[in-house]
Amino acid sequence: MTANKSFLPGQLWPDNNGVHINAHGGGVLFHNGVYYWFGEHKIEGEAGNAAHVGVHVYSSRDLYNWQDEGIALAVSDDSKSPITRGCILERPKVVFNSRTKKFVMWFHLEPKDVGYAGSLSGVAVADNVTGPFQLINAFRPNTGVWPLNVPDADKRELSAAELGGISGMDLNGGPRPWYPKQLLFRRDFAGGQMARDMTLFVDDDGSAYHIYSSEANGTLHISRLSDDYLSPAGKFIRVLPGRFNEAPAMLKFRGRYFLFTSDCTGWAPNPARLLTADTIFGNWEELGNPCLGPGVEITNTFISQSTFVLPVHGKADAFIFMADRWNPANAIDGRYVWLPVEFRHDVPTISWHDEWNLSFFDK
Repeated sequence: MTANKSFLPGQLWPDNNGVHINAHGGGVLFHNGVYYWFGEHKIEGEAGNAAHVGVHVYSSRDLYNWQDEGIALAVSDDSKSPITRGCILERPKVVFNSRTKKFVMWFHLEPKDVGYAGSLSGVAVADNVTGPFQLINAFRPNTGVWPLNVPDADKRELSAAELGGISGMDLNGGPRPWYPKQLLFRRDFAGGQMARDMTLFVDDDGSAYHIYSSEANGTLHISRLSDDYLSPAGKFIRVLPGRFNEAPAMLKFRGRYFLFTSDCTGWAPNPARLLTADTIFGNWEELGNPCLGPGVEITNTFISQSTFVLPVHGKADAFIFMADRWNPANAIDGRYVWLPVEFRHDVPTISWHDEWNLSFFDK
């Protein structure tokens, strides 16, 4: 087959076998000169919105052409396994730990047949970049830990009266005018914080962070990981309580942190959001929609939702905004929207390109 020489956002993207790449909600790891793309393997129809295969991995040296490397993490046929076939396994991200020489995968996990009530984090490890990865834990993060950036007066578990006051609320993951934005992290102190849409970010000093939608999607958490990247380190902050951000994807540019997110509108696309802070545990502020250009497409993030920001190796200040066009009626037909990040006044922006290649970053 003819080798690809450019990106065609939103179009079918065949792998080396001529099959549309099956790595949804994914992320990319650059290791030893090769890019590895990990993502959710979907099957046809609505059934594909649950996990029936696992996490797929592909490899590439040029980012245009991808070789199928198989299933990095397989679901289990054991009904007692947290990742039994039919569970919900979303947004897998893989990082390499230079200390332990292990590849570490984190993902959002919901046990089979409970909807999104579990709000768990899954952690798996492998000796080889393409796997096989083995699940080592499934849990809610930061059990028994208070956020660093809340007043001491709020560092107390809910009283019986407070708990009763929220027990009947409809908190299904979307914005609510009555959302109790200072209560849910206290409710979940003992059992661990809810963790849904997520990404991983490794800073320049090797410290790693788990960034996830928490508190019924109402608040983002940024949580430092242990030195081996296998568990929370016991330090996290809450970001924009009550604002309802999901689909986090982070980059660092000239010492400043930027976080792409979206609103919580289910499978339907919505305007992207851009958050920024001087330090990763700093005061995060919202900058608005980073998408630029004419037409309604900028109000729905070009009919997509963020999943990862990919640094291009060997090119200074070059990043690719990775996003998904979800198709819940036929999950396997989800498409990928990869667009170059353009910096205007040192702020990342995204514009539409029908076709583009890496020479864009040579301007």
